[in-house]
Amino acid sequence: MYARAVPLLLRHPAVFVMPLLAAVVELLVNQLSNLVTDPVGGLGSSIFGMLVQLIYLWAFGVTIIQANNIWRRGRGTFDEAWEEGRLKFGGIALAAIGFQFVVWAASYIGSFFGAGMIGLALGALAAFFLIYTIPAAAIGGIPGTLALSVSIRNVRAQPLGSLILALVFFLIWYVAVPLGLPSLLVHVSPSIWSLITAAVRAVALAYLAFPFAKQYDDIAFSGYW
Repeated sequence: MYARAVPLLLRHPAVFVMPLLAAVVELLVNQLSNLVTDPVGGLGSSIFGMLVQLIYLWAFGVTIIQANNIWRRGRGTFDEAWEEGRLKFGGIALAAIGFQFVVWAASYIGSFFGAGMIGLALGALAAFFLIYTIPAAAIGGIPGTLALSVSIRNVRAQPLGSLILALVFFLIWYVAVPLGLPSLLVHVSPSIWSLITAAVRAVALAYLAFPFAKQYDDIAFSGYW
């Protein structure tokens, strides 16, 4: 599944559209936040950070729809995915907000127990069980926060596959992109570095949509195959 996603992605470059749009919005929001967050300090930065995450989650939802169409039918246009994503906008947005809130709440509660690692661990555990939240809203059409409970049920149904998916996501999104990329761009100017990082994030998000779509589809709709 993970290896097969690469040629599928290369044969369907339209999958990059939403991730690239999200990356561009992130650049614009970051520039805006630098101008307006000084008066409010860390709170303003946190608000803009959550906004960026919500934008990425919604873009990920639309990309997952397109990736799922490609897995199922061998083709999937951006127009089809956009239209379906537009119709499901409310459900995907509420699912993204619910995901963000639960992960934040778990991390916040964990912070009361002393060491920051406890908060990180609880946040990671919550994110793991909610890993199928966006696919449930985007592919399954599960409305809003009900996608959270569907995700938990799917993780319990396929714990090993879900763990592998979570590890792949973590290694790509939180290790390869933010930690590996800077070492390759050490002599690049900050503006060029930001553009390249945004492009790499878009590529990573587009790739990840394929295993997320396939894994969710196999668990949730196995009876239809």
